[in-house]
Amino acid sequence: MGSSGHGVRLPFTDRAEAGRVLAERVAALGLTDPVVLALPRGGVPVAHEIAERLGVPFDVLVTRKIGCPGQPELGVGAIAEGGEPVFDADLLRRLGLTERDLDPTTTRERAELARRITAYRGDRALPPLKGRDVVVVDDGLATGGTARAALAAVRGEGAARVVLAVPVGAAQTVWELSSAADDLMVLAAPSAFRAVGQWYQHFDQLTDEDVLTLLHAPHTR
Repeated sequence: MGSSGHGVRLPFTDRAEAGRVLAERVAALGLTDPVVLALPRGGVPVAHEIAERLGVPFDVLVTRKIGCPGQPELGVGAIAEGGEPVFDADLLRRLGLTERDLDPTTTRERAELARRITAYRGDRALPPLKGRDVVVVDDGLATGGTARAALAAVRGEGAARVVLAVPVGAAQTVWELSSAADDLMVLAAPSAFRAVGQWYQHFDQLTDEDVLTLLHAPHTR
């Protein structure tokens, strides 16, 4: 697929390789006492590499897509733990939907959100974010819905500086999210973008067990 900007070669081998490259860019920001939060599941291997490079622990910030009724694969919004649902107002208008029409779907996704939080952290709460530099990590940006909800939730917790770090994102989405974070670290933003997985040679589906293994892995640095 050729090379992207800044000398980055695409496709990445896998999420871990992309994370190692991205980690060098994040480290150059000189963050103070950062908190690294991965959007599971795909963001976890990327965040693991960033946390290793920074020498800090990392955690998950659980998000869920809110799908269109009858077309669940079409995301019209998203919700992140600790935050309120964030909807794509333009898309809702084009579809002739209101936020209230999404109430049943939102309720189901809240329940799944709670289940995953328990699966990943048990009774443990998120690390305190107030007044801290927070790095939100995913494996890529397609529509950016879950990332937008995550950034809003982190802002709501009083983070001092919010960084969104992803290896690859659709050019339009990267532009749209540039004002939602204090720093947006993206290694590649191709204009011809169909899906995140096309930019990785190996893009395996991850399980909850994979997430837990990485969350509990000891630092090697």
